[in-house]
Amino acid sequence: MPAVLSTKKLNESQKSLLLLAGASLVEYNAIKIEFVPFEAPSNIKNAIFTSQNAANSFFENECQPERSRRVIENCFCVGNKTKLLLEENDQKVIKMTEYASELADFIVKYHKNDSFHFFCGNIRSDEISSKLNENSIAFEEIEVYKTTLNPKKFERTFDAILFFSPSGVRSFISENEIQKSIAVCIGNTTASEAKKYTENVVVANTTTVESVIAKTLKTLKQND
Repeated sequence: MPAVLSTKKLNESQKSLLLLAGASLVEYNAIKIEFVPFEAPSNIKNAIFTSQNAANSFFENECQPERSRRVIENCFCVGNKTKLLLEENDQKVIKMTEYASELADFIVKYHKNDSFHFFCGNIRSDEISSKLNENSIAFEEIEVYKTTLNPKKFERTFDAILFFSPSGVRSFISENEIQKSIAVCIGNTTASEAKKYTENVVVANTTTVESVIAKTLKTLKQND
């Protein structure tokens, strides 16, 4: 029975995908997310969200009784689940990409003369900010959540370790070694971080938890 460690707690349907395939599962949250108060204009022309955490924090802040509801005209986001979350909250999504670098390229190509509000965490990749700065596109970063590492020591090895962010990789590595485990990563940015510690890295086909699990099971079967 292959042993799998997830650095993010899974929901029941996600767990079932692994367990019904005959894998054993250990899970924990390698990082902690804390939503923080923030200030933003009441009318926002273009908003960028690169994670569900940013979107969730934005909408939670909107629900505070002392807040008047902000109006966003257009949303640009990374990840299909972020897109669905925005649409569930009645937001118009102009563009969704799998990776932040792709979104940055799209904005540079089609929205160079627009300005943006970028809702993000305290630890975020530089793809969006650096690309917009390089092309003199006006934007304001607004920090809406904080990420902190939540390290945990494991006295065993795993056949596969599931990683969902560069911060998750750094958290795991702070107390453990990847050793002979397969590092299964949700995307290229996370994979780049994992490759600092092991060559045994594979990347999910899409940036979803389910895709990470599917890639894990396929890789374990190939290595069996």
